[in-house]
This record gives sequence, C-alpha cells and structure tokens, in this order.
Amino acid sequence: MYVIFLGAPGAGKGTQAAEVAKELKLAHIATGDMFRDAQKKGTALGLKAKEYMEKGKLVPDEITVAMLLERIAAPDCRQGVIFDGFPRTLAQTEALDKSLVKQSKAIDKVIFIKVAEEELLTRLSGRWICRQCQTPYHEVTSPPKIKGKCDRCSGELYQRDDDKPTTIKERLKVFFAQTAPLIDYYTRTGKLVEVNGVGTVEEVQKGILNALKRRSAGRK
Repeated sequence: MYVIFLGAPGAGKGTQAAEVAKELKLAHIATGDMFRDAQKKGTALGLKAKEYMEKGKLVPDEITVAMLLERIAAPDCRQGVIFDGFPRTLAQTEALDKSLVKQSKAIDKVIFIKVAEEELLTRLSGRWICRQCQTPYHEVTSPPKIKGKCDRCSGELYQRDDDKPTTIKERLKVFFAQTAPLIDYYTRTGKLVEVNGVGTVEEVQKGILNALKRRSAGRK
C-alpha cells in the first residue's frame, strides 16, 4: 500500500503519518529525513541533492523522485509506504506517478487532513522552542510550568520567525495555492480521502484508519 499524507502546516500531518505507519507496519518516508539520510550515506543522489541545498536552492523534482524510488526499493518498504512531505506541487505529483508506473506501482490512497485556517493559526502561533535543548511547547496544548522557561533545562523559550502570525498566514497562503491542484487531481482519480484533523491525536488517527479501511473494503 502506497499512501500520501497531505495537510497544511500545523494540521498534524507528520505526527499522524508516523503513528499510522507504525500501526499499519508501513515505512514512513519524510522527504527531509530522506535527504539527510542519503547525504549521510554519501549516495550519488544524496550528494547531488546536497549541492542544491547548500546553495539554498530547491532540489529538482527529478532528483527527489529518483531518491524516493531508491528509498522505496529498500527492504523495509516491502509492505508499503506512507509519503510525508511529498509531493508538494502538481508537477511533483505527475512525476511521481509516471515513475511509479514504470515500476508497476501506484499511489493507492491520499489522506488529506483538513483543519480550518483559524485553527491552524492558533496552533502554529502558539508554538515556542527551548533555545538550549529544542524542546517544543505550546501556549494552549502544552505550556511550560513557568512561562518562558523550559521544564527540562530551564532554558529560554523563543518563537521562531516562521511561527509568527504574519509569517504563518503567508505559509498557509502558499500551501493552499500549491495544494489545491493536488486535491483536485487526486479527487478526480478517486484516491483522495478527507479526514477531520480537529481532535486529539488518537481521535484523528482513528478517523484516518477508518477511512483507509473503508476505501480498502470498497476496492475489493
């Protein structure tokens, strides 16, 4: 089973992708982790990606897709994969589909974790990070015992520039502009499953697993 997780910043996509992959015994592939792993191992594609990243440029789609295909050929991907963070654009979507077809594979389902923009703003703008140990906190859901101080090391908490309201609005604007075509694309293919992303981690996970089971049953 090959599944793509889509979700705006703050929707909980990364958390859910990791948890659902563990539950279903699928490999969890986050493109950022994949890039770092390939560079650490010194693979040819990893070194190519590093050249672009060191210059502050986006890694070309053909290199990213090639790295994904290389990654899913690994033994731990035999049962299937959950893709987290890719594709991000329609061009990447089409490139991935074409490459998978050549290997007689295909994306089975696409989970879109839907969360209203107001909720996303609340979640993201409340995030704070410890300068020393990088432990994350949230003003509403997981505040520190002492405001401005880390529970673990007493380090100073700070808010990253990309977690500030004005920056967040721009990030969301870019995300929805890029992702709308993907949602349309996968809706037309009948692979998109929309899941409510508001609730506890367990509640959202249950919704995702139920949606995947319903889609699987419908295909039999």
